[in-house]
Amino acid sequence: MADQTAFTDIRADDGGKPDAAVVRDSLGVGIAVGLSGFAFGVTSAGCGLSVWQTCALSLLVFTGASQFALVGALAAGGNPLTAAAGAFFLGVRNAFYGLRLSQLLALPRAVRPFAAHWVIDETTAVSLAQPGRRAARLGFAVTGLTLYVLWNLTTLLGALGAEAVGDTDAWGLDAAGPAVFLALLAPMLRTASERTVAVVAVLLGLGLLPVLPAGVPVLAAALAVPVVLYIEGRHTAGRRDTEEERR
Repeated sequence: MADQTAFTDIRADDGGKPDAAVVRDSLGVGIAVGLSGFAFGVTSAGCGLSVWQTCALSLLVFTGASQFALVGALAAGGNPLTAAAGAFFLGVRNAFYGLRLSQLLALPRAVRPFAAHWVIDETTAVSLAQPGRRAARLGFAVTGLTLYVLWNLTTLLGALGAEAVGDTDAWGLDAAGPAVFLALLAPMLRTASERTVAVVAVLLGLGLLPVLPAGVPVLAAALAVPVVLYIEGRHTAGRRDTEEERR
């Protein structure tokens, strides 16, 4: 009975959400986010990466936050290893998405290595929003394909455009990447804990920026998570002790 309860959310569809509605929603997400690949292309080429290096990042890495973190650290003069480490830690979250989606989608073993490349924020969100496994698979496939094609196409256009423009700093295009990333991140901060972590991370990053090498403040900002969890844990424990004393 426990196993049945645990997997009630991955049952097969039984006349729930129409396929057309799933496709429409998936295309909306894929197109909206895929177009922001242009900002990455501009940012990457503006920090000195060639067009083929920029396109290779989108083709092989394909996780926007990690890509922006990598080129942002490089643009600030950071060590390539430090920049890569920051991008890696941001991308680790996709592994946890994969654990959840492996149960939800239950794809054949032969397909899983290819599907793993599309396990990102957007495909996970669309898949989890569906009423059953069939709709989740459809949403994952349509969102992943649309986003992958558009992201790589707009990355190429952005990189070529940056080369044609020349100095992206003069046009302010170097700020396009961080602006897009913040626009994507802000709606995801729904709880008080998430907003607190974001604020602490910003304060840590900005505070350490003048004293640490480029790229390292991004890694240090990750300490916001255990700090906030520790403080909230102490607060919860203190409140529990107070309630027990009143009893």
